[in-house]
Amino acid sequence: MSFLFPSSTITLEAALRDLAGGSPKARALAAQALGDVTEPTEKRRAVDALLRALDDDRPEVRMEACGSLGELREPSAIPLLVKRLADGAAPVRQNAAIALGTIGHPDGFEPLASVLAEGPADLRFQAATSLAEIDAARSFEPIAAALEDKDPQVVGAAALSLGSIGDPRALPLLVAHLDDVDPGARFDVAYALAELKDPRGRGVLAAALADPERGWDAVAALATLGTADDAEALGRALTTKGTPPEVTVLAAGKLLAITPDGAHHDAARRVLLAALSARKVHVRGLAVEQLAASAGAWAKAPLEKLAKSGKGSELLDAIAAALRSIEERGQ
Repeated sequence: MSFLFPSSTITLEAALRDLAGGSPKARALAAQALGDVTEPTEKRRAVDALLRALDDDRPEVRMEACGSLGELREPSAIPLLVKRLADGAAPVRQNAAIALGTIGHPDGFEPLASVLAEGPADLRFQAATSLAEIDAARSFEPIAAALEDKDPQVVGAAALSLGSIGDPRALPLLVAHLDDVDPGARFDVAYALAELKDPRGRGVLAAALADPERGWDAVAALATLGTADDAEALGRALTTKGTPPEVTVLAAGKLLAITPDGAHHDAARRVLLAALSARKVHVRGLAVEQLAASAGAWAKAPLEKLAKSGKGSELLDAIAAALRSIEERGQ
């Protein structure tokens, strides 16, 4: 009997049993677990059970069933997933839209285009992303139209989708929304412009570097642009008070990648080496990751020291990989 998770906590038979007659929580967990089935015969049984679960009386079960059918990329589920776009529970209809995008079948396109134009805001938001996953070229027009949506979250989602599509026709449409009154939509527009290699949103991105919610994405977008002006903005993030430590470490790593010998090189090195001693393990791990990507021989001794310390015990594999990367670069 195969197990659905490496932890071997639930089997296929147990998941099917729980989904058919367990408590609401057990049914939801079982529906989620069935999305990990890979063996063909087991997958068919899982799909049949999940299709039935789309009519469960509990929204959390229907939501997980939608998600798992998407993970299984099951095209036979499309008609019932389309039906769930009209579900009375927002999480269910959102997961149905996500699943249609993940499956990527053309039959899901028109229903999603329809809800993008006329559905509730929570569904319009998700449809903007899922449409692009099904057919990027075909989705350009309906997603571009969604930039005029009255809901700022829908505007932001449409902008991000246009950035991922990569069609330069989106540039003037996006630039027109750089002054959007909503800061979230404005940031998403700037991020999308960066994906299209257009620097006109740089000021918005730079202003968001200290934002706990958007700083990480701001660093990534500025690094995508990757010019000297973007490096200068990232350099300021190294010393700006209030910048989240994760953002500072990522900015330092991106600086080394963009301008290895730039004006902020020494400051970036200091940030990364100091982060190896950070209290939080995920900050130390991020520093190791950034050093693996761009550091030279100067990082070897500090990494080796971390490996021998208690703070490095959870990062030994990452440290070893970083040391190999540095050695291979011959720096």
